[in-house]
Amino acid sequence: MDKLTKKFYSSLVIFSLIGQIAWVIENMYFNVFIYKMFRASAAQISVMVMASAVTAAVTTLLIGALSDKLGRRKIFLCAGYIFWGLSILTFGLIKMETLSKFTGSIVSAATLGCNLVIIMDCVMTFFGSSANDACFNAWLTDMGDESNRGRIEGINAMMPLLAVLIVFGSFMSFDLNSSESWTCIFFIIGGVVIIVGALGFFLVDDSKSRELLSISKEENSHYFKNIFYSFRPSVIKENYMLYVILLAFAVFNISIQIFMPYLILYYEQSLKLSNYVLIMAPAILSAALITLFYGRIYDKFGFEKSVIPVIITLLAGYALLYFFTAIPLVFVGSLLMLTGFLSGMAVFGAMVRDNTPQNKTGMFQGVRIIAQVLIPGVIGPAIGAAVLKNAEKIANGDGTESFIPNHNIYLAAFIAGLFIFLAVWGVSCLKKKNSTD
Repeated sequence: MDKLTKKFYSSLVIFSLIGQIAWVIENMYFNVFIYKMFRASAAQISVMVMASAVTAAVTTLLIGALSDKLGRRKIFLCAGYIFWGLSILTFGLIKMETLSKFTGSIVSAATLGCNLVIIMDCVMTFFGSSANDACFNAWLTDMGDESNRGRIEGINAMMPLLAVLIVFGSFMSFDLNSSESWTCIFFIIGGVVIIVGALGFFLVDDSKSRELLSISKEENSHYFKNIFYSFRPSVIKENYMLYVILLAFAVFNISIQIFMPYLILYYEQSLKLSNYVLIMAPAILSAALITLFYGRIYDKFGFEKSVIPVIITLLAGYALLYFFTAIPLVFVGSLLMLTGFLSGMAVFGAMVRDNTPQNKTGMFQGVRIIAQVLIPGVIGPAIGAAVLKNAEKIANGDGTESFIPNHNIYLAAFIAGLFIFLAVWGVSCLKKKNSTD
């Protein structure tokens, strides 16, 4: 029986949605921003994603353990959102025209601009991961149990694409070739994140987290030891199922990160879909609605029966996007790909939470983010950049060059996706072995 309150679900929706809107700006629109404003190459986009992934992992390890030690989630969550919003505002100040006056050269200004965006992306990721990856996710794990985690994760996992829909819809009329448009976008998103952080002081109830953490207060008091708690051999042995699931989750996300940094650029630059928002919006909305209900499939049928259809759907989407460029088939491929991606996040996320010790959830957020963000964020974009190394290039009027993403990123993602079956098979074998012991 789900005993969670309406206030909890309100907090879940608000913080998850606004957090994901901020992550959409970073994960999808920063790539467009650095590409359009500073002519970033595929390699530079890959470096930005990698640097952000490393920052996210290190931050989540440090802040997750600290929130366990102090027995608090709320202060880190709310204050983190406020500083997260402030860091987003700063991107509105990074402009080619300003940098070119400083460097005296458009090409030098473009290089400097790319470097500044990468550095500030790491700063923004520090605050975002402190608030969202470390504390919000630990709070969700604290609040749920085995009877409702699929439902919670179904709501939480639909937010990334719902956020994409909101961002696409809100800014579809903006000229993304204009620096003024980007300044407006960053100021709007930054301001909204700040407001939500302030509201959180009144909305979020972390009493259950404090109660759970008080049980192991003495164990959680050793901060520096707890940073590396989830890497201890004894802890891994005791919670081996969690680590096997995280390994499978990493394989899933590697497949996603091969194409995701270049998704918008592929639609816009390669397929020449100037109205890609209108094409993508129905696919995103449909995928989000499917995921909302799909979390209940996990609650009812368990991991294996719910994850296999997800992988098949994801791979079918890749295949259509690789072989076809006609708009109807691109739409169907996008729908299948997004549905598989989103539902997979729900299933894997619920399984991870079910196997995370509840009185030490903060300590395990670091190893979760390593599997979900760091490993995929390093390997996936590197594969994507390698695939696009010899991609077609076009000359810009200011003396710089831009690359054109091609469909080979979906072939690479498909090949990586086949390994998800192997990872899931490993999880299934260990579950059977565990049940017979």
